[in-house]
Amino acid sequence: MKKLFFLLIINIFQAQQSWTLKQCLDFASANHPLVKQSTVNILKNERQISAAKGMLLPSVNAGVSHNYGFGSSINQNTNQRESINSQYDQVYAQANWELMNWRNYLTLSLSRLNKESSVYTMKQVRNEVKLNVIQMFFSYQNSKSWLHVLQTQISGIEDQIRRTEKEVEIGSRPKSDVYDIRANLGTMQEQWVSAKNQRDLSKINLLNALAITRDTLDFTMPEENLTESGFNNEHFVEHLLEVNPAYQSILKQMQAQQKNVEIARSAYLPTLNGSYTWSSFYNKIMGQPAEAFSDQIRANKNQQVSFGLNIPVFNRLQVKNSVEIAKLNVINSGYERDAIINDLTKSISSIKAEFLNAREKYTLLETNFENQQRSFQKSEEKYKEGLMDAYTFFVVRNNWLQANYNLISSRNDVIRQNELLKVFETNR
Repeated sequence: MKKLFFLLIINIFQAQQSWTLKQCLDFASANHPLVKQSTVNILKNERQISAAKGMLLPSVNAGVSHNYGFGSSINQNTNQRESINSQYDQVYAQANWELMNWRNYLTLSLSRLNKESSVYTMKQVRNEVKLNVIQMFFSYQNSKSWLHVLQTQISGIEDQIRRTEKEVEIGSRPKSDVYDIRANLGTMQEQWVSAKNQRDLSKINLLNALAITRDTLDFTMPEENLTESGFNNEHFVEHLLEVNPAYQSILKQMQAQQKNVEIARSAYLPTLNGSYTWSSFYNKIMGQPAEAFSDQIRANKNQQVSFGLNIPVFNRLQVKNSVEIAKLNVINSGYERDAIINDLTKSISSIKAEFLNAREKYTLLETNFENQQRSFQKSEEKYKEGLMDAYTFFVVRNNWLQANYNLISSRNDVIRQNELLKVFETNR
């Protein structure tokens, strides 16, 4: 049983070593620190709503005091000042209630707007994390593909050198063919070292985008057919703009700034307060007999209800300035909205333009790849028949491998733009 459990754990562990783009996006959406931080901000705003609701409720306090007096003081029994030593205990309960204060109701509305804005902000942060992961994922795939092409080229050059050296020995090839091929091997190896470094850096960037600090994963991209997207929609940009969380967030922030104007103006309005107090006391002159504690508490009970109306008359222009500053914040938030619209329009339009360019490029490269493949096949036949020198065949072969990489890279670009579009389409 333990052996089966161990094998199951091993299989699960091995299955987690290679992640697709979808697994990367799912992981980053749920575990990236920026996403978690924005989720905490939502919870904080929910607490702010609860606190704003609490301001509509009365506050209640209760207390007990125990005092000793020595020397001249008021005798609670005769209400005369005497030179006595006394004990005085008091119990009380008090409730205060702002019966009418518009600021409390407006603050509750503002807290709800801030919470809605924080939800959109969380979605915006999650989208930014996913967009970064997509860019880093395909950058890594391209660098890995280029390294594979160079490895194939170097392996082919080394095989070609060995074959050419044998042909030189039997006199069917000139010695210069070997020199020509070796002259390019060093350059190709230098490119391979740079490509390997670029692949490693791309993987580091991808792990960083996922907020993973240990290099225990590999990232693969399964074969998939290229699908048509919604880039040809007439209202493509406008539609994605309206549902974008960054745009929705700034709209909520504008509403919040307008609510702040109302809150500032509420300081012009009167407030109505009410309070209720219950109290009682126990008094005893030290060294003299006194009534029982419970009897005095019952006899000395006191209740008080009060109402107060506070009307602002002059506040040194502080309210007026607060209102004007709040109005300026509304104007400023409008400019922020325009800036966000401008940035989002640029980003969405760029994705569309890059997709159309990548799709057109991929169509052309498919044809070029087929031509390069036929050219390589014919050149290989000529080389085997001795009708083509080794260096020319080397160039043709590398051109075919380069065309293969260009096709893969272009295909990745088409898929990448589609994945970027999906992020914008599914952010509601």
